[in-house]
Amino acid sequence: MAMPPRKSSPKNCVSAASPSASVASTASSLSSAFKKKLYQYRPDRTGPRIQSFRTRKRDRREKADPLSLERDVRQLLAQKISGDMMGLWLLAPEHLRLGTWELLTRWTHQPVEAVETRLALQLVHEAAMCVSGIRAARSLNQTGFEVLNGLAFVASDQAVHDLLAAHTVAEAETLQIELGLLRRARGHFRGDLLAIDPHRIRSFTQRQMCLYRGEEKVKPFRALQTFFCLDADTCQPVCFTSGSAALSVTQATPPLLRLSAAILNPPPKHTLVLADTEHYSTALVDQVVAQTPFDILLPMPRGKRAVKELRLIPERNFIPRWAGFATCKRPYRIKKSLTGPQTQFVQRSGEKPDAYTFDAFLSTRDSDEVQDLTLHFPKRWHIEEFFNANQALGWQRAGTLNLNIRYGQMSMALLAQTAIHQLRQRLGQPYATWDAEHLARSIFNGIDGDIRVHHDTVIVTLYNAPQPDLLRQHYENLPQKLAAERVDPRVPWLFNFRLDFRFR
Repeated sequence: MAMPPRKSSPKNCVSAASPSASVASTASSLSSAFKKKLYQYRPDRTGPRIQSFRTRKRDRREKADPLSLERDVRQLLAQKISGDMMGLWLLAPEHLRLGTWELLTRWTHQPVEAVETRLALQLVHEAAMCVSGIRAARSLNQTGFEVLNGLAFVASDQAVHDLLAAHTVAEAETLQIELGLLRRARGHFRGDLLAIDPHRIRSFTQRQMCLYRGEEKVKPFRALQTFFCLDADTCQPVCFTSGSAALSVTQATPPLLRLSAAILNPPPKHTLVLADTEHYSTALVDQVVAQTPFDILLPMPRGKRAVKELRLIPERNFIPRWAGFATCKRPYRIKKSLTGPQTQFVQRSGEKPDAYTFDAFLSTRDSDEVQDLTLHFPKRWHIEEFFNANQALGWQRAGTLNLNIRYGQMSMALLAQTAIHQLRQRLGQPYATWDAEHLARSIFNGIDGDIRVHHDTVIVTLYNAPQPDLLRQHYENLPQKLAAERVDPRVPWLFNFRLDFRFR
């Protein structure tokens, strides 16, 4: 009788088949795991990427290598662009005349084809738009704004923050000096009269810091201080410094004047600095005399004791200038001063002795008091007019108290103000008297148009622009006009396209 075949035990079957089965299973799982990630190692995915705002509800990371930047910008130009920010393109010729691209390239320390310089140019044009929180609102994309910067996207807050955080305060001051030298060469400064004044910007930070109180009746608040120097004749800013509310005017003024001297390079004791009462201190006056090439004129405090001393000046010392106005000049040494003596100018107003009012000024030079008090010192108020007209460019809010970031952002605003000033000079009235916000709303963000390419020229067409005949005079046939001024008409951040305008 045939015997039934022997059955192998389940244990033996498992032990015989388990090695090969486990190896195959492991290889299959590893292969499937790595195959899903191979696309990340393609050559076109290893370059730099920038987070961008595509729409109001959508973000994405964009390729930022030079080849991708050029390809994407050329694609947008080939498709043609329509938007209501075409007036902002009027700043591009002023950038070419000023040399903005070269300044930003040196500030970023990157090659001309890198994305960092284009991000800095985006900051300049954001300042010109006078809008706060525009990147967060994501309202600039697909309107021609991004192409003006040589980009195909609007960089996000994080990308801009990383750009500014990578640079120091010293680099921002170097940028100011280079810009100031260019402006001096273009005749933006006379360099005879300077006005200095602090500009306090309210901050809502939660940091532990000194509080600033401007007046006794005002509750102290956190503030970021910005100290400006303005050419009082041309009403143009020379430079600025910044600091926290703990920084005193006496501490901040000498660095500001040294920065101004590096830009203007004035002959010794040729330029007069007009200051305010809060600059009146012995230490500051001594530093101006000993360490700077400037002279300073500032009002003296009007305390009860000071007014009493002024009333004791003999009548014969005053020289009547015109009805109700007389002046007196005498040597004066400020208390505990290591330099001097200085000169005190006293002006007396009123016709009757019982109605006299006195004002005293301290000057580090012996000059004509009538000219200094009636012609020069009133020009100090131009710096207040400058704040009112231009602070919307980026000097009215403090988003952060990291000084290197603030210096970088405000330096970009200074570049924007320079380009806008050159544009005002070409347009004349009434644009020359408009404040920055009005100009941005009516010109930069108020003219509809389109952008297209013809051969090697980007043609910007502006529809229903104000005073088109005046604009045609300055901007039609722009390459020929720039060449006549010995300015290269090729736009480096637009990959050497030329730029021209049409007005319909």
